[in-house]
Amino acid sequence: MTKMIFVNLPVGNVLQSTAFYEALGFEKNDAFSNEQASAMVWSDAISVMLLDYAFYATFTDKPIADTRATSAVLNCLSFDDKRAVDAFHAAAKNSGGSEPRAIKDQGFLYGGAIEDPDGHTWETMWMDKDWAPPAAD
Repeated sequence: MTKMIFVNLPVGNVLQSTAFYEALGFEKNDAFSNEQASAMVWSDAISVMLLDYAFYATFTDKPIADTRATSAVLNCLSFDDKRAVDAFHAAAKNSGGSEPRAIKDQGFLYGGAIEDPDGHTWETMWMDKDWAPPAAD
């Protein structure tokens, strides 16, 4: 079985967050979604669970971070090419997200960061698969 990752995010409005992630190309899995949560599929191995604050709180005794003011994690998504990175950033900005770090082209590495409406940061990157770092002396 392929190892998978499920990123669980607390959100203020499940419907709004679902629409945002759909605009970015995630697909909603209705079998694991309800009024408290949306299961958003990025790939066969990566899903993002959008959980309203009350439901998220049932999984932890810790306070829920205000991701607009603090950073708890930086998730990174890889893309097949630079155009896909550009399209992802455009979709985020056009759907209520922001771009805290603009795309930077470093030749072998291309990407930046977007934030969803709740302040969760997603790094973006395309990397030249044929690039290899210089050998260490």
